[in-house]
Amino acid sequence: MSKRISILVASNGKNLELAREFESALNETGLTVSVIDLVDLDLPLFTPGVTDVPNAVTALIPELLATHGLMVIAPEYNGSTPPVLNNFIAWVSRTGPDFRGVFNGKPVAIASYSGGGTNILHIMRLQFAYLGANVIGRQLQVNVAKPAKLESIVAIATELTRLVIL
Repeated sequence: MSKRISILVASNGKNLELAREFESALNETGLTVSVIDLVDLDLPLFTPGVTDVPNAVTALIPELLATHGLMVIAPEYNGSTPPVLNNFIAWVSRTGPDFRGVFNGKPVAIASYSGGGTNILHIMRLQFAYLGANVIGRQLQVNVAKPAKLESIVAIATELTRLVIL
């Protein structure tokens, strides 16, 4: 059985480009890698009391349950997470009592291409740890003035891979 890593990307543009760089580095490891563009899912806004989980989320649950590690890439929005990421997690939490299996005990790497980026990395670290994930120590924050270095991408991809194949 091939080990799997899913890359969740919470914006298009530069964050999606960064996701593709991580995908390329992770493909070198021999693992099965998939990029899930949360923007393209075009999910409706989650509100309490809604009972019908969108088909796009329901269709992703088997893949996410079968993944062995996650990479989450998101920009900072107004000092916090982008709405599309919170909305996706809220919908995942409505998929049943086993939704924590999407995150619980899995290694998660985090990165951000953002003008700021410091807050989003702290918030994602807290949020995914709360969901039961093991967020790796090294993270990546890039922007126009501080472009991504290939050695940083490779180092994070290598650590995530190491934890996945343990």
